[in-house]
Amino acid sequence: MGGSNPDEKVLSYNDVVLRRSDLDILSGPYFLNDRIIEFYFSYLSSCYPSEDVLLVPPSISFWIMSCPVIESLKDFVEPLHLPDRKLVLFPTNDNDDVSQAEGGSHWSLLAYERNSNMFVHHDSHRGMNKRHAKQLYNAVKGFMSDTDSVSAAKFLECADSPQQTNGCDCGLYVTAISRVICLWHGDGGNKDKGEGDLWLSAVKEQVTPSVVAEMRNEILGLIRGLMAMK
Repeated sequence: MGGSNPDEKVLSYNDVVLRRSDLDILSGPYFLNDRIIEFYFSYLSSCYPSEDVLLVPPSISFWIMSCPVIESLKDFVEPLHLPDRKLVLFPTNDNDDVSQAEGGSHWSLLAYERNSNMFVHHDSHRGMNKRHAKQLYNAVKGFMSDTDSVSAAKFLECADSPQQTNGCDCGLYVTAISRVICLWHGDGGNKDKGEGDLWLSAVKEQVTPSVVAEMRNEILGLIRGLMAMK
């Protein structure tokens, strides 16, 4: 008897189509692909609906980082309405080959917060993606405002970002940190903290190895629940 088809479509959620192979990735200790991260970003967007917040799909984030022509990038970025956003999350991948779909071997998160006018890079493998995050930052920072008179956004490499304990959980750290940042923003941001804190202490406290380990089952359960509702 033949096995199930890995390309079988199991769920359409907003603009994301998940396949049987995506469930297999979540069932084992495997590197998360673009589709799973895009699905979870879409889910977070539904949980925290706001015109102020944008969770950028991995494919768009990658194209912004890799686009060789500034003029083309301007037309591509404009529909994102970045100057209107108070919080933008960019999943960052270390793929250097624009011809290779879903390439790369490491995920990290680049997050922009408007009040501080700062990009913060969270890397669960101590700076492995710093070059790629800086490349993305340099590509997009000029599009965060409608006016040239606004000072360029700063870049911060978060030295205290939670660190993975294996070689496959980087994407889970991206999802877990993104959830904390969205909750932080939804709760009013720095209302109880100093302006320089942003979400950093919340991420450090809430994104633990046990929480991250549970993210696989949580996302898989979420997908199966949505499948059952179709």
